[in-house]
Amino acid sequence: MPQPSFQRRDALEKAFEEIKTLKDQLYKENIALREEIDKTSMFDEIVGSSEPLRRVLTQVAKVAVTDSTVLILGETGTGKEMIARPSTGGPSGQNRAFIRVNCAAIPPNLIASELFGHEKGAFTGATQRRLGRFELADGGTIFLDEIGELPGETQSALLRVLQEREFEGWEAASQLLST
Repeated sequence: MPQPSFQRRDALEKAFEEIKTLKDQLYKENIALREEIDKTSMFDEIVGSSEPLRRVLTQVAKVAVTDSTVLILGETGTGKEMIARPSTGGPSGQNRAFIRVNCAAIPPNLIASELFGHEKGAFTGATQRRLGRFELADGGTIFLDEIGELPGETQSALLRVLQEREFEGWEAASQLLST
């Protein structure tokens, strides 16, 4: 004797709810596993196992999942860029831009244009609009290497931009950096 339609409907609804619960559980497990993979592969290029290095890597892992401005100090050649790079994975695991700027290689009179871009005709030789490094790094990481080589007033102006996390156009940035 076949089951009445209301019993079949109840059985189907129960099965659907179980499938939905299992799907949600798989989704959560998938996210947890992806985060674990990101954590373990975050430092693939860094070799070493000393206690100070482990402490640094633990701090980097904590900061990498935040949207924070970070100052990394160290002598030239100590691997500051390698420490900065893991932050491009982000909390969602999506790759984000990593823009490296060697501040020592940019003449002081071009730093505003390089970092903030410029519009066509903004100065002699500006034949087209050019995006600045901050705009290219939007949503990602900008690594300002050798920032200590910039003049003090330029460092102060950049600090203000980093603290405020915004600037209003190339002209404002240019004025800010030329003060």
